[in-house]
Amino acid sequence: MTTHIVTMGGGGFSTSPTGAATKLDKYVVDLAGKPNPVVCFLPTASADDPRYINRFLTAYGALGIRPIVATLWHDAARSVSRLDEADVIVVGGGLTVNLIALWDAHGVSARLRRIIASGRDVVIAGYAAGGGAFYEGSTTDSFGPIMAWKGGLGVLPGSFCSHYHSEGERAPIFAEAIGEGTLPSGYGVDDGAAIHWVDGKPKAFLAEDTEAKVYRVEGTEEPTSSGVYINAERMRVL
Repeated sequence: MTTHIVTMGGGGFSTSPTGAATKLDKYVVDLAGKPNPVVCFLPTASADDPRYINRFLTAYGALGIRPIVATLWHDAARSVSRLDEADVIVVGGGLTVNLIALWDAHGVSARLRRIIASGRDVVIAGYAAGGGAFYEGSTTDSFGPIMAWKGGLGVLPGSFCSHYHSEGERAPIFAEAIGEGTLPSGYGVDDGAAIHWVDGKPKAFLAEDTEAKVYRVEGTEEPTSSGVYINAERMRVL
């Protein structure tokens, strides 16, 4: 019984120039180990944007999956119940704070925690805000300007910063929040990069090309460190 969680800094099908699935998307589906896995898409962070849903259906549909789209703006109760059917759960990007607020209200947070705690074979993947939702805190632009936010499901330890280098303000804001203790130590993840967790422990740091990186950002009291220590992880290029 294995629970996989793959948290991506950004990218994947949602920003693919052709709309096709990328190497990270394929990696997530392959983890299920089934010829036609049931993949449930949660577009909550984008307010169930129909264009985003169509991009998912087009990209993932070409991978031979059986899709479910769990919307919370319409028919929420049925959507939540269908999470238990999924071999793979994919959480889209958008606004993390709004995502968690709706998940809490509709019981998605509790359902996901139960699924993860059960230890059943499941793959969960999150893009940007959808990845940060599983940590104790993250950077977010949910309130307007990019800022640190102490919130999330907390099923993964520490904090998460998506779009680490593609959005110039993210990295310094993340480092400052960790140095000040606003956020716990965590990971800054570039677009096209991801962390693969297995049963709550990091197994691999993944990249779609040699430029995408994951960085460990840790608080430290060393006087020459500005309060943080930043180390690039060893990447596995897909």
